[in-house]
Amino acid sequence: MKTPLIALGAALLLAGGAGCAQAQNPVSFAANDYGKPETWLCLPGRSDPCSTQDLTTSVIAADGGVTVEPFLRAADPGIDCFYVYPTISTDKTANSDMTPDDEPRVAAVHFARFSSVCRTFSPLYRQVTLAALGKTMSGQPSGADMEQPYKDVKAAFDWYLANENKGRGIVLIGHSQGAGIIQRLTRDYFDGKPLQKQLVGTMPIGWSVPVDDKGLFGTIPSCSKLGQTGCLISYVSFRDTLGPVPATLFGRVQGAGLHAACVNPAALGGGKAAAHSYLRTKSGAGKQPWVQGKSIETGYVSVPGLLTTECVREGAHSYLKVTTNADPADPRTDSIGGDQNNNDPLWGLHTLDMNIGMGDLIAVVKAQAAGWKTAP
Repeated sequence: MKTPLIALGAALLLAGGAGCAQAQNPVSFAANDYGKPETWLCLPGRSDPCSTQDLTTSVIAADGGVTVEPFLRAADPGIDCFYVYPTISTDKTANSDMTPDDEPRVAAVHFARFSSVCRTFSPLYRQVTLAALGKTMSGQPSGADMEQPYKDVKAAFDWYLANENKGRGIVLIGHSQGAGIIQRLTRDYFDGKPLQKQLVGTMPIGWSVPVDDKGLFGTIPSCSKLGQTGCLISYVSFRDTLGPVPATLFGRVQGAGLHAACVNPAALGGGKAAAHSYLRTKSGAGKQPWVQGKSIETGYVSVPGLLTTECVREGAHSYLKVTTNADPADPRTDSIGGDQNNNDPLWGLHTLDMNIGMGDLIAVVKAQAAGWKTAP
């Protein structure tokens, strides 16, 4: 019998990866018209979660000093970022509708900060919902059409290419279910295809992307240095004190000679490095304040030097090991929250995958944009 997470992983693999299974009682979905602005969560030239979210950040030094870091969106970025959000819909149906509920919040947290380096595109799509995955985890048929999420995003990407791209460089970004869809877009549109010359980078985060021992996903290499274009960054994150257990699907893949990609955005060439994280203030540090004796008023904090990240391979798993460099003697917090399901080793730091590496991912895209513009 499948464990709950393996069942969940199977559903996600079908929903966002290479799956083609349909619902047991398939619902007929009409095609979306992505020429209509209401079918997009983020679209340039309007007010939306990617253009209006306040991303001002309190930077908390190890000595307890706090400085406020404003956020500036790029006025005329030279590249585009295309983002697919994770499993987040609270709709009670197996596939979500096209009316967002929690999608704007997660897009603001995961994606809005990329507006400092690129134009931001994120389509709404009829994803496999939390309710459907809950059924799968309890051993029931989900009733979801597992192929519909990719059909929707593919239609949106086709519209984007036909109407908005105009030869611009493209960064693909996604998390969890969205990352599985990004992996599939990368394969279907870029891997060995003419459009590969426009691929600035692809970032399926919180997803087990199969690569060979050279780090290749088809013809697409894993990123290994700052400024490298057309490459892959992917990882799943776990605490150093609570690594993946055998039952988790995160960080392992099937296939001889393959392993799950892990590229540390803070150290593309490998090794351990301090992560440039942007953490939500409300996700907090357990029962502790972020810094003793001070109130943090911004929605985000950055804690230089507190978190260190390193890609490791342990048995069948390949993952981003996250170490908290606690110092009980200083006034700054010694822990961060964000573990899924109360420190469940099946999930690790899945909900913080994007936040942990956010500053480094932005730096990577900024360097990639510069490199892509000057490439022959």
